[in-house]
Amino acid sequence: MELIKPCPRYNANGIDCPQLPPGETIDWNENAPIASNGVKLQPLCKYETPWPTPAASWTAGQTISAQFSTHGSPHNGGHCEWSLSYDQGQTFVVIHRRLSHCFYDDSGNLVTNYNFTLPADVPSSDSVVFAWSWVNAMGNREFYTNCADVTITGSTSTSFTGPQMTILNYPGYPTVPEFEGNYSVGLSYYEDAPQITVRASAYNSMHIQ
Repeated sequence: MELIKPCPRYNANGIDCPQLPPGETIDWNENAPIASNGVKLQPLCKYETPWPTPAASWTAGQTISAQFSTHGSPHNGGHCEWSLSYDQGQTFVVIHRRLSHCFYDDSGNLVTNYNFTLPADVPSSDSVVFAWSWVNAMGNREFYTNCADVTITGSTSTSFTGPQMTILNYPGYPTVPEFEGNYSVGLSYYEDAPQITVRASAYNSMHIQ
């Protein structure tokens, strides 16, 4: 699966994508995992150079949309998180989750667009990384992420506290098996995720509680 809006860095299939940074090339395989069976393929955001201009401009407290390609393979669902980073993708705080049955609704229908509320107390910043991450229920033990560069306005808050992004099936982190119908597999890692505080005032200004 791949996020297509807001447009992740260098995505060939993205919607309303900014112009490529100098020297970079379009990624035609944005739906590939960043790690597979414990082997690291790419860093968390795949690309470390951000878009020259934001892929989206949001206001704290508004409803935002995360749109996915309809041509991917949802691997029977799994655990998804949507997160924000204020330190250029080094640390991510979760703002929304769809655990166990990501890409499916409660009736088993495929879902490729998620709408949820951006917390009203996330700090304003012109340099925020919005990330989607996914642990698939079926298939090779993989970890997927896509990162989009966004701006956030409308907040007077200087910090935000929430769960730290859960990373699994990636070198240096726990590996969870295929779910095989048991959609509680791996949930404890999400439930036990430490709370993290991020600040827009300076990079690397955060602490784990």
